[in-house]
Amino acid sequence: MSTYPKIYVTLEFDKIIEHIETLTQTKAGQQKVRQLTPSDDLDTLITWQQETDQSLELLQRSYHIPIVTLGHLEEAFKRLELGAGLNGKELNMIKHLLVSCRETVRFFKNQAEEEKWYPQLSYWADQMIDIPHIISALTNALEDDGSVKTSASSKLSSIRRQQDQSETQARKILNDLIKRQSEQLSDKLITIRNQRYVLPVKATYRASFKGTVHDESGTGQTLFIEPQAVVQLNNKLSELAIQERREIERILFELSQQLMPHVSELRLNETFIAQLDFIQARAKYAKETNATRPYFNEDNRIALWQAHHPLIDRKQSVPNDILLGENYYALIITGPNTGGKTILLKTLGLLQLMGQSGLHIPAKERSQLGIFDGVYADIGDEQSIEQSLSTFSSHMTNIVEMINSFTHRSLLLFDELGSGTDPQEGAALAMGILEYIRKVGATVMATTHYPELKVYAHEAPGTINASMEFDQDTLSPTYRLLIGVPGRSNAIEISQRLGLRDDILQMARQGITVESQSMNEMVANLEHQRRKAEETEYQAQEQLNKADELLRDLRREFNRYQTTKDQLMDRARQEANKVVEKAKEDAEKIIQEIRDLQLEQGENNTIKEHVLIDKRTALNKLKQPEPLQKNRVLKRAKKKKQIKVGDDVEVLTYGQRGTIIEADAKNKEYVVQMGILKLTVKEKDLKPLKDQQDDTPAVRVNVQRSAGPKAPTSLDLRGERYEQAMNRLDQYIDSALLSHHPQVTIIHGKGTGALRQGVHQYLKRHPQVDSYAYSHPNAGGDGSTVVVFK
Repeated sequence: MSTYPKIYVTLEFDKIIEHIETLTQTKAGQQKVRQLTPSDDLDTLITWQQETDQSLELLQRSYHIPIVTLGHLEEAFKRLELGAGLNGKELNMIKHLLVSCRETVRFFKNQAEEEKWYPQLSYWADQMIDIPHIISALTNALEDDGSVKTSASSKLSSIRRQQDQSETQARKILNDLIKRQSEQLSDKLITIRNQRYVLPVKATYRASFKGTVHDESGTGQTLFIEPQAVVQLNNKLSELAIQERREIERILFELSQQLMPHVSELRLNETFIAQLDFIQARAKYAKETNATRPYFNEDNRIALWQAHHPLIDRKQSVPNDILLGENYYALIITGPNTGGKTILLKTLGLLQLMGQSGLHIPAKERSQLGIFDGVYADIGDEQSIEQSLSTFSSHMTNIVEMINSFTHRSLLLFDELGSGTDPQEGAALAMGILEYIRKVGATVMATTHYPELKVYAHEAPGTINASMEFDQDTLSPTYRLLIGVPGRSNAIEISQRLGLRDDILQMARQGITVESQSMNEMVANLEHQRRKAEETEYQAQEQLNKADELLRDLRREFNRYQTTKDQLMDRARQEANKVVEKAKEDAEKIIQEIRDLQLEQGENNTIKEHVLIDKRTALNKLKQPEPLQKNRVLKRAKKKKQIKVGDDVEVLTYGQRGTIIEADAKNKEYVVQMGILKLTVKEKDLKPLKDQQDDTPAVRVNVQRSAGPKAPTSLDLRGERYEQAMNRLDQYIDSALLSHHPQVTIIHGKGTGALRQGVHQYLKRHPQVDSYAYSHPNAGGDGSTVVVFK
């Protein structure tokens, strides 16, 4: 039996919760996921959604909150409160908890230093309590697997040193016996029985092989004998093992005593880590489903844009816009089966529960949800065999419970309201229920077959018809919601196309009332007009998108053209100035030579100083200032002939070619055709292409779109800690999928197998992994895994 509320199972919210559980790192985080409950408090919902949103932003930046895998700690906390000691694994988990808290605090501090702020997440990290002396004590005493380090105490170090020496001596003696009496042994190896070193001796040599028998093989042909020569060493090893166990127990209890005064702080730390783990799991689910943050209003308006059912593959799901609460509070969906009405009903209810539970929803951004005090649903066949209830009675029992529980702030969902009984009575009952809900003021979505409800939805205030689109050409549903258009039966059209006799179809048509025929014809006409309008809108939108893209390209090309032109001009100025500087240097040399000549010739042939100054000034004028105002290119650009219709021109403001198609000589304006665009341009912004005589070659700038760097086809995780390896694996799989790799290789090594098991567990639950298997023996065998994507 499920422990979830009935509405969770009806709308399959329990499946969402169970999946999010698998995305947590801690047992306490899993427990928080299982306790997930919708809220109807606006401030709480805003906080929850901000938490998910900020954690999702971190994931999109390839950051994970440093939370390690943690088991249940509550039992350990209770034993500490009672003064009892903990074992090594429990103490090790507490060490991991404290280290994880410390790393989490440091993580958000580093984010803040990079001016990345996550206030809703930091709120939990800021409350974590660092206990450095406990971390130091546990780290110094325990290995990563929870075993006690030899260095934990001098006594333990001495015991283990003696153990190593005794074991070495025992093995030396036994190896000598193996060499001397190998023919008496079943196998040339040293084994252990009852924590004592023994040798496997053939039963036929029992009398000649001195020692104590500790065991025998299943066949009785081999006896495991402790040779007399190692009895004392085995006794010493047994005594040392007892001393070691007692010393370990003492060390563990001493560590436990250090923890006892800090149980409350440890419990709080576990709560805060679990909360962040819970939030990060929600964000991971949002990333998996490409979900977005919903926004809430207290007027119970629902505006879901392109909403998907989260449990249906996006490739097979048809998105729909669901609007309720603005101009109408009741949506009545009519039409035949297999059109997707029930899925649409579940989508609305499920997304509402998800949003009010702090989860992002699979819909476009800026989607809105109401804040309901309860979501009630009567969906599917819930016939109770134990109570011998009919389908109608089962549905009505459920509806009665809903009617007795809902308020004006509730959302009610009905699938095939009033079905399972006489159509006339069922339709009347359905209208009565809907009318009562309308008067109370609740929000409702209902599906039905009854044509009477189409009239009710058309006439009742705050109520509107809707239907699921049906493609007449393919005789199949499109699963698209049409708000404002009532559904119609397609039975006769489908039967005709499938080949039913014409006389039968004619009799069937005669049985349909004139009103029903008129209604069907009206609905068919509405559908035709809507499809035609959609096609026109689609074509217009396509043209607009192309125009927008062209305009963006034009602007981008113009900017690049301007940048290139400026760079060329700057380079030309620099080159020109270098030439002038060189000329000045040469001129100075000549002037100096003239002065030297003057000195040699004497005063009678003196060259006047002011003449030299004038010459130097003339040379200085050859150097042009950096902001070049005039040059031959600009002068030529001003010399334009009269432009006429049909001329090819360059539009200077966009740097693009075009053709003159209209001319307004009076206002000096021209209409230029550039591709699919027509622009009115001033004469001063045009340049006839026939007059381009510039010696400088034109700079052509092309728009290039290139993909980002691809991820490598293999990932090496050997030597990394488990948590770090899992985070790297998660990031790498995302990168590999974005790079469209059909398969990749994960190198995890053999080792203890923990990393390999973790990799396989991750791949098993990843939605985009088709299969995985160990590499070929020549390519690493079980030290690496080949992953094939869907």
